[in-house]
Amino acid sequence: MNPILIDFPDQFETERLIIRSPRPGDGRAVYNSINASINELKPWLPFAQHEQSEEDVEINIREAHINFLKREDLRLLVFLKETGEHIASSGLHRIDWSVPKFEIGYWIHTNFSGKGYMTEAVQGIIDFATTELKARRLEIRCDALNVKSRAIPERLGFTLEGILKNEDVAVDSNKLRDTCIYAKTF
Repeated sequence: MNPILIDFPDQFETERLIIRSPRPGDGRAVYNSINASINELKPWLPFAQHEQSEEDVEINIREAHINFLKREDLRLLVFLKETGEHIASSGLHRIDWSVPKFEIGYWIHTNFSGKGYMTEAVQGIIDFATTELKARRLEIRCDALNVKSRAIPERLGFTLEGILKNEDVAVDSNKLRDTCIYAKTF
């Protein structure tokens, strides 16, 4: 079956969060979150390596919206239920619908780090992926030096399947980095 024919909700909730697909107009909120968190994002994420305008982020959000509709990449934005404020971005990436398997990626607005929101969001995404998308395998890949990012799959019962040595060039330097591969199967 062509994945574009797979119907599933574009929004779901956890106890404190609304998690949904990107929509035109979300660029400003995401832009503000990126700018507030740039120092924490820069060591780990390619998009944080160069300055982006609000328009650049809006274009990226609209492309993500299209990719979600085409079922090619399922970016998800995370908002606080209480205030509607954007606090994180996540999603299901590197999709293989034939398994089906997905890679979960994430980053959080600095002001909301350390409060359990990202763990809650990722658990919500796991529940969504297994219930709505019938996921059989979920992966989280992260730089071995990114302790905060590694804590989430460890907290949620993922298995560290391996560490790929000198697997990638660090996004903020020419140094080689190791990549951890965490997985959960269903």
